[in-house]
Amino acid sequence: MMTKIHDTADTPQWQRLAGAAIGGGEARMTRHQITRVRHETRRRTLTVDRIEDVTPGMRRIHFTCADLADFASAGFDDHVKMFIPGPVAPGERGMMRDFTPRRFDQAAGTIAIDYALHDAGPAVAWAIAARPGDSLEIGGPRGSAIIADDFDWYWFIGDATALPAIGRRLEELRDGVPAVSFVLVDSPAEAQEIVTQTDWTPHWVVRSGSDDAANLIAATADVPLPRGDGFIWIAAEAGVARAVRTAIEARGHPRAWLKASGYWQRGDEGVHVKIED
Repeated sequence: MMTKIHDTADTPQWQRLAGAAIGGGEARMTRHQITRVRHETRRRTLTVDRIEDVTPGMRRIHFTCADLADFASAGFDDHVKMFIPGPVAPGERGMMRDFTPRRFDQAAGTIAIDYALHDAGPAVAWAIAARPGDSLEIGGPRGSAIIADDFDWYWFIGDATALPAIGRRLEELRDGVPAVSFVLVDSPAEAQEIVTQTDWTPHWVVRSGSDDAANLIAATADVPLPRGDGFIWIAAEAGVARAVRTAIEARGHPRAWLKASGYWQRGDEGVHVKIED
């Protein structure tokens, strides 16, 4: 089945860019298509406007940016490269970390980024110490993988580092579509309220022991896969994401409708791993 794309002033950025990537606003998009688009990358300076603690373990920093008019982030799990302020030795690049744009408004020149505070890395240290007026630079996103909003249902599985992308997707999906999330958290206090028009069923999986993969696999195993065509998105520590993907595939879900990513790797939190094997 083919879906015809008509651009209007209210068309979401992801849909406009997907249409352009396959031939313009009148192009026909194949059902369940995943469209990849590239963006021109350059650095932008962000300035802290205000700070919001969404939960005890999740800090949202709202930034302003005078150079956001042509900022492109069409995929809910896009990431920007954040350049951590600090001394840099000659010939070195300095500290960088990847973060999902949780929310942005090009016209208003604002962007929000969430920081999971359980990580003790340099980006989180900066976020903890940040005050209004502080600034840093970002680059990207380099590109977007645009997952069509025409599946019958969606599952989202991950740890706290996946929550910014999950929250953004829940806010962007169409009205009434069934969406289920399984998010590993340290305590019930980390459950977030997310405003969404989807038919959302959240499962807040409180961590028990040290085997994060076992926690998430057990939580998902108790829930039958819905009827129809569904897309399952997974993001967590690389080894955990790989184990969860294997468990989901063993239940017969098509690999083409499954995406797994390592948002960090044990022993090297700055690594972002695309899981394809």
